Amino acid sequence: MKKIAVILFLAMGIIISGCSDVKREQGSIYMPDMAYSRAFETYAARDSTLFTTDLSHTDDKIFYNNMPVAGTMARGEEMPFPLTKDAAGDTTNYVASKLVQNPLPLLNETQMKEAERLYLINCGICHGPKLNGNGPLYKGGDGPYPAKPAQFVGDAKYEQMPEGQMYYSIMYGKNLMGSYASQLNRDQRWMVIHYIKAKQAEAKGGTTPAKDSSATVKK
Repeated sequence: MKKIAVILFLAMGIIISGCSDVKREQGSIYMPDMAYSRAFETYAARDSTLFTTDLSHTDDKIFYNNMPVAGTMARGEEMPFPLTKDAAGDTTNYVASKLVQNPLPLLNETQMKEAERLYLINCGICHGPKLNGNGPLYKGGDGPYPAKPAQFVGDAKYEQMPEGQMYYSIMYGKNLMGSYASQLNRDQRWMVIHYIKAKQAEAKGGTTPAKDSSATVKK
């Protein structure tokens, strides 16, 4: 009986001490911003009491400027185009784009079919399914588009156009053609260019460039 009383007494002492209002040191926190995160909701009004865009700040505010970390690259941007869009009236970067090479290897049969699909969806309406500049919008001059689009097959100017200039035109637009950067990602733009060049080679009696079917192209 005495043992039970002792055990109960000790248990009560532990419980009472555990309920003590004595504050203890919580120790050091290695990364307080991670331990006590002050989240920032996208599109929410910036709270100037919590966040700052001043990188040299000395207060306890969190630096945040919506910009990616320097030196990082977004997913899908592994092959950045090195040239920006020319200012109005300038052609410096368009001319320089002649030197940009297609970073994708030659397409295999499956990839070529996908490139053809992308061309027909995005380009065929103007440049024609046969790449002759006679798409539904032109329709031999009877369509709603009065000017004939570029003729990729049968026109030496476009048959000799470097792949880099084709990419520039797809990415930024050229003359009456608008940009297709939102419709085709980087890989898809280069795939379409591979397809156009393959069709140009076929028209001249060459064979369609292809590579082994084990290779892949990211979409």
